[in-house]
Amino acid sequence: MFDVPVAPAQKALDAEPAREPRAYEALVREIGEDGAGEVREVFWSETCARLQLFRTLSLAQHAARIAREAHSLKSAAGTFGYVRLAALALTLERTVETLREVEFLDLLDRMDAAYAAARVQEPQA
Repeated sequence: MFDVPVAPAQKALDAEPAREPRAYEALVREIGEDGAGEVREVFWSETCARLQLFRTLSLAQHAARIAREAHSLKSAAGTFGYVRLAALALTLERTVETLREVEFLDLLDRMDAAYAAARVQEPQA
């Protein structure tokens, strides 16, 4: 076969840090440690479910729903400073109508990896 070069935009997304720690600190200042911790737990649970949901939706039949879910994920990830995951969700949101299936699956793989990287970088309470 042949190697397909990685697009510069893709490299830039993958180079984003998994986590911006000051974002969570700002949330703690706004709503307190207990509130921020509770909201973060909901984020992890909903994000895991949303990433699994993407894998069950047909790109051809559910593009609008995928875009809405990606938008929600982008916003939530941004709130907690999960920069790479937010950037990938934005890419999905903006390109869902033009993605081919293989590109969609690749993007989902990258989102799963960004989620895992953010979890690894998460401070342990």
